Amino acid sequence: MTHAPLLSLAIWVPIVAGLLVLAAGGDRNAPLQRALALAGALLGFLVTLPLYAGFDLAQPGMQFVELAPWIPQFNVHYHLGVDGISVLFVLLNSFITVLVVIAGWSVIGSRVGQYYASFLMLSGVMNGVFAALDGVLFYVFFEATLIPMFIIIGVWGGANRVYAALKFFLYTLAGSLLMLVALLYLYGKSGSSFAILDWHALPLSLTAQTWLFFGFLLAFAVKVPMWPVHTWLPDAHVEAPTGGSVVLAAIMLKLGAYGFVRFTLPILPDASRELAWLMIALSLVAVVYIGLVALVQTDLKKLIAYSSISHMGFVTLGFFVFNAWGVEGGLVQMISHGFVSAALFLCVGVLYDRMHTRAIADYGGVANTMPRFASLMMLFAMANCGLPATSGFVGEFMVIMGAMQKNFWLAFAAATTLVFGAAYTLWMYKRVVFGAVANAQVAALKDLNPREALVLGLLAAAVLAMGVYPLPFTEVMHASVNELLRHVAQSKL
Repeated sequence: MTHAPLLSLAIWVPIVAGLLVLAAGGDRNAPLQRALALAGALLGFLVTLPLYAGFDLAQPGMQFVELAPWIPQFNVHYHLGVDGISVLFVLLNSFITVLVVIAGWSVIGSRVGQYYASFLMLSGVMNGVFAALDGVLFYVFFEATLIPMFIIIGVWGGANRVYAALKFFLYTLAGSLLMLVALLYLYGKSGSSFAILDWHALPLSLTAQTWLFFGFLLAFAVKVPMWPVHTWLPDAHVEAPTGGSVVLAAIMLKLGAYGFVRFTLPILPDASRELAWLMIALSLVAVVYIGLVALVQTDLKKLIAYSSISHMGFVTLGFFVFNAWGVEGGLVQMISHGFVSAALFLCVGVLYDRMHTRAIADYGGVANTMPRFASLMMLFAMANCGLPATSGFVGEFMVIMGAMQKNFWLAFAAATTLVFGAAYTLWMYKRVVFGAVANAQVAALKDLNPREALVLGLLAAAVLAMGVYPLPFTEVMHASVNELLRHVAQSKL
């Protein structure tokens, strides 16, 4: 069956739009640049909708496949495709890009074209990561995500932006170099093939799988980020502009977790089962310890950054309990976290744009002057706690159920995140929003403008829709997850 090159459009429409924004000139043409950026982001999102509408739920394999030679002498191909595991992330990324463009509409006043071009190009290359079925293509897209985010943090970030940008770049680049070695080893073992799906059938020894496992682990663990290679994330979040924090939390952290289900589990099933205890232990440390670290934060952005690390620990825990509840729960949690973390960082951005401080102690009584904002932020705070009927509950419940199938005490330890999540999120919300008006600055605050209300309203609708009726999200992944688990259960030895 022939079809339009939807995945290529999802990748290249935002990239070309970014180039057009740059070509529109300097800040004197800012209105035109904003219009082009919004048009490019909207078109980039619209071309992804047929991926969902035309997706065959019964088909576990790759769909919307595109294949063309790229570097023939090394058997490298421009090979794209999505399955039930990856298709939703292409839609999520494109949706978040639209919101980021709208959110920065009147906030960014200098280098407007470069700002929007960075986000559009980042959106395109991240779609490339989710769609790539060639090892070299995946690596190129995976590494290319570093460049726009480095620029976003380094140019439009806070006072320590250069330090944060360099730390982000060096951590993630160092981890990826070991992945490159692993990819080249698999290329040699497969008889000169970079096709990721060919690698799924390689008869690798347990020793080889173990070495490759750690090669992939460092690259993906830094990106998630997992404890103890998480220290770059709070710095990056604190210094990044609001849009940068939104994309970093909502999409970029997902690239590492996605790598586990695209590479580690299917290519290295024996090592994955042998070392599952290590992944579960690291995940539980992130869930429990990082939750406690979040509890003592005094900076709004740092608190939400540590919250992200804790919630992503839930994702990796779900992947390595090796049952459908756990893996699907981890994927659902990734999508939910994309909505909730984006919304919370946008809420912080709304406050920061008005008061130019992120210190929790500088706020208090915001509900008295910004009631609409306080209502929406309450919804997102509750979703972050895992309140039933919000998206945050669905993934966490599924992962806990998956962990319960493996071991009761494992599920018990994982469930502590609900307690810690409620503790740090609601305590933060109480100090910022409730109580008497803290000072004259808070008394002078103005409620959400239409642009801010639109962005937060769309995310609120997504959080509630997923929480009340998650089937449209979960049914897409059933066949692919079941096929992945069947493949992982078959020993290669």
